[in-house]
Amino acid sequence: MSKESPALPRWLPVLLFALALSAAFWRIPKPEMPAFVPPPPAAASTLPATFSAEMLPSAGESAHAAALAQLPDGRLVAAWFAGSREGAADVAVWFSTQGKEGWSRPQAIATRETTAGGTFAYVRKVGNPVLYAEGGWLHLWYVSVAVGGWAGSSLNHSVSTDHGKSWSKPEKLQTSPFANISTLGRTSPMALADGGLGLPVYHEFIAKHGEWLRLSATGQIIDKVRMKHDVRTLQPAVVAFDAQRAIAFLRDAGSGNNKVQVAQTDNGGLSWQAGEALNVPNPNASVAALRLRSGRLLLAGNPPNGREALLLWISADDGKTWQASRTIETAPDAGAEFSYPALLLGRDGRIHLAYTWRRLGIKHAAFSEAWLDEEKP
Repeated sequence: MSKESPALPRWLPVLLFALALSAAFWRIPKPEMPAFVPPPPAAASTLPATFSAEMLPSAGESAHAAALAQLPDGRLVAAWFAGSREGAADVAVWFSTQGKEGWSRPQAIATRETTAGGTFAYVRKVGNPVLYAEGGWLHLWYVSVAVGGWAGSSLNHSVSTDHGKSWSKPEKLQTSPFANISTLGRTSPMALADGGLGLPVYHEFIAKHGEWLRLSATGQIIDKVRMKHDVRTLQPAVVAFDAQRAIAFLRDAGSGNNKVQVAQTDNGGLSWQAGEALNVPNPNASVAALRLRSGRLLLAGNPPNGREALLLWISADDGKTWQASRTIETAPDAGAEFSYPALLLGRDGRIHLAYTWRRLGIKHAAFSEAWLDEEKP
């Protein structure tokens, strides 16, 4: 006769259920604390006071939201969206390279059709490109919308390994568990010490706030962090002070005091806290920020009454106080709009600025730090 199996303890099923439940909610521990690539030591610029400006070649009746990057050979590249009007079905992301003969004829590098074909999803419109050059790779992030307005955007990523001549099929990044919508890009990423990138993005479905995407060296999303703020904000532009500290300048999305809003981190972007708004106006418009060779910060944005002028401010104390520097462009007529600036510090120390010009095209200005300090007439 076989012996009967011993009865299982009554608590064992409860324990197994608890272990299974814990496993379902267990998350992979985050890697060690991230760190920014620290900016180089401050140095005086040797360039004389210079300023030049030119229009980029037209790619459509309406143009907006330019981005800039610099290739390893020193050439500048720009991307923007253009078509018959913002949000129209014929809008595409366009790309141009600056050579010895000027800017090249724009080429469409992301359309509704190519995005739908690459992501196997319906696409109603595209917009807001971001460029970043990293060794032999040129990254492109841009938004696409299937239903609704820009608040329903998803973020797509594509790469070129031949300086923008050809691009990989776009991949839609999984940034949200809820229908994967409302993640938009606008400003350039920051290099991280582990070889990855920190990409400033923003959310505007119901709530409006800045976010920080931490990407691995191979492009996977490691973490997404909200930039906490008491008011609605959009489109963070980030500048690092050292390996752990950075500041984000955000668009006041209509609920603040019409000033440039601030978020700060002291742990490499692992968390962000609201800071005191700058004494710099913001009429619910995108801003751009840059750390100059001298160590000072440069901010580009609009005056308090709207987008009819594009202005520059400088801070010599890590963003605590700001002084008006230059007016890039201004006009009194009702159709004037000079907005959505993008800033880039060239490897030769020259400062590059691209911006929307009257919604008709994209304008590129290049100037030196000495020009910023030159006595105004």
